[in-house]
Amino acid sequence: MHPMAGHFISEHYVFNPDQETYSYYGPLNLLTWHVGFHNEHHDFPRIPGNKLHKVKEIAPEFYDDLACYKSWSQVIYMYIMDRSVGPFTRMKRKPRKSE
Repeated sequence: MHPMAGHFISEHYVFNPDQETYSYYGPLNLLTWHVGFHNEHHDFPRIPGNKLHKVKEIAPEFYDDLACYKSWSQVIYMYIMDRSVGPFTRMKRKPRKSE
């Protein structure tokens, strides 16, 4: 499997049940137009991908304490080896109750 395929897994598969999505801060962001800055993208979806790294630079207090990945290859390995993670462990939001 190609390491960049790990971005799909890293974005929405649940490795930490307390966090909805994850960012990747490794060097492959240079080849993928910073697609790894996924938390930043969710917070500011209209900022172009090549500028998302600046969001983290400007507001580290919002992103530095979140779980993140530094290797998409590691994410693929974890996905294969961790028996608690699989095709049905994608993050799903619970529907809001009617008010």
